[in-house]
Amino acid sequence: MGSRRTESPEDPRGPFFTPPPPRRRTRSRPRPSTPPAASGKRPQRPPKGRRPARTGRAAAAATGAQIRLTGRGGVLVIIAAGLLAALIAEATGWSALNGYMFVASCVAAALLVRPSDLLSLTVSPPLAYFIAAVLAESLLTLGSEGFARGLAIGLGTRLADVAPWLFLGTALVLLIAVFRGLPANFRDFSDQLNGRRPRR
Repeated sequence: MGSRRTESPEDPRGPFFTPPPPRRRTRSRPRPSTPPAASGKRPQRPPKGRRPARTGRAAAAATGAQIRLTGRGGVLVIIAAGLLAALIAEATGWSALNGYMFVASCVAAALLVRPSDLLSLTVSPPLAYFIAAVLAESLLTLGSEGFARGLAIGLGTRLADVAPWLFLGTALVLLIAVFRGLPANFRDFSDQLNGRRPRR
């Protein structure tokens, strides 16, 4: 009796007792990390009340952009400085303080006022100081005999002493205003008077 054959020509498969070939293990690729917006998680925000600190030119630009005066605000700065200087000069006897404070307030107002209000500021320094001088002399002469006479004499003396400083402060305001856009204000004012459209 012949031996039993384990495979036939019609059967292409191997014997039943042979183990299947081992499978190759494929390396798992790392999944790409999804951004916070795609994963549904919101990015963390800084706590309320705390803003990122600005450094360098950004902080200086932000600070400079916030400090702006209107034309009336610039005039009020000159009046307040003139009144304060007159009272301090009367108390200390330092008469030159009136001129120093007037020039300093004119420069500060010309630098801080909005460019669109430069035209109204340039014609205001002498009038602003005159108002400050009238207020100061009224306070200093109040209660004395001959109020009107004392006010007129004190006002004339004060204006005569500060006359050179008035010219200097007004000239500095004009000079600063020219570099900050005063010619454009003249053109816009002329267009408004003539009924033309403002130029861009």
